[in-house]
Amino acid sequence: MDIDTFWDIIEAARSGATDSGELFDEVLVEQLAKKPRQEILEYAQRFDELHDALYRWDVWAAAYLIGGGCSDDSFMDFRAGVIALGRQWYERVAADPDSLAGHPDVFDAAAEPGDEVLFREAVNYAAAEAFERTTGDADAFHEARRGVHRADPESGTEADMGEDFDFDDDSEMSRRLPRLAGLFLEADH
Repeated sequence: MDIDTFWDIIEAARSGATDSGELFDEVLVEQLAKKPRQEILEYAQRFDELHDALYRWDVWAAAYLIGGGCSDDSFMDFRAGVIALGRQWYERVAADPDSLAGHPDVFDAAAEPGDEVLFREAVNYAAAEAFERTTGDADAFHEARRGVHRADPESGTEADMGEDFDFDDDSEMSRRLPRLAGLFLEADH
């Protein structure tokens, strides 16, 4: 699946969720379930590529500030949430995680601590759920994915996360993510 087709699916789900009032992840699953199984697998592969590209310390630091902390599992959910924002926001965050300070939901979350904004766990599993709906078999997706990963020599390679730094060092966070730190660190005091 090419990148434009992937983002078309995300944007259609975003529009569908806005129009229907349903949750984004539910609309995404419904849309994926209408596609052939191969396309669902291709979507999942592209999702994983984009998800993995955000596996960086600076993005994790943004999640840490926005979430008031961020475990490994929560960071998976955060990256899924960034993808759910759509292509424009994804590209902004990939270029500069601090740009999230300009997103209205993030800005609002600074005023309401404890809000789970951008932490979208169900988005991680949309392809698996859609595949299960088409096959009736909960294990079919993972079996099909294992076949794809065996054929892909790049799968399982470690990502370059960039420079590690202390997320609990307010001055370091302010230096690296000044806009987000301004919203979330000042809100804590």
